[in-house]
Amino acid sequence: MSMRFTGRRTARGAAALSLVVVALGMAGCGGGGGDDKKPPASASATGPGGSNPSTQEGQSDDPLAELKGSDGLTLRITSAKRDSGGFVTVNGTLRNDGAKNLVIPSALSGDETEIIRNGRSLGGATLVDPQGKKRYYVLRDTDGRPLTTTGFSGLKSGAELAVFMQFPAPPVNTPEIDFQLPTFPTATIKISG
Repeated sequence: MSMRFTGRRTARGAAALSLVVVALGMAGCGGGGGDDKKPPASASATGPGGSNPSTQEGQSDDPLAELKGSDGLTLRITSAKRDSGGFVTVNGTLRNDGAKNLVIPSALSGDETEIIRNGRSLGGATLVDPQGKKRYYVLRDTDGRPLTTTGFSGLKSGAELAVFMQFPAPPVNTPEIDFQLPTFPTATIKISG
C-alpha cells in the first residue's frame, strides 16, 4: 500500500512540476501571440561572430540617440519598437571610433551573476519610465541567457557591430523612455508601435 501511495505522490509531483515549467516557459516568451517580427531565440546565443544583422528591423537613417562611451565606443540607437508580444526591441550599432582596437568593457554585461555566466553581452541595459517610476531589465530566455546581442569581446578600430536588446514593454501611454547602459550617458528615446 505504501508503494502505491508513493507512486501517486511522485506522479502528482511530476505533474505539478510540468505545469510550473510550462507556465514559466510561456511567461519567458512574452505570452506568444505569433509575433513574426521578434528576433529568433537563437539570436541571443550567437557565436564568436556576434549577432545577425538581420535583427535590425525598422531602422531609419536618423538615429533616436547617439551615445559616446569610454575609449571611443559609440552606441547609435536606431529603433525602439513595441511589439504585440508585450516587449520592446531596441536596435542599434556599437562602433569603435577610437584609434586602437578595443576590448568591450565587461560592465556592459551588468553585474547579475546569471547574465555574466553567459559571456559578454549588453545585459546591463535598462529602460527607465520616469513617470511610472519603473525600471525594465533586459529579458532572458528560459536558460537565463539575456535576449540581447552576445558573444562579442572586442572591436577593431573603425569596426561596427549590429546590436539589439529586448525589454518588457512599458504601458502603451508611455511614448518615451530613458535608455541606460553602463559606461554610457542616459538617453531619452521614443518608442514606436
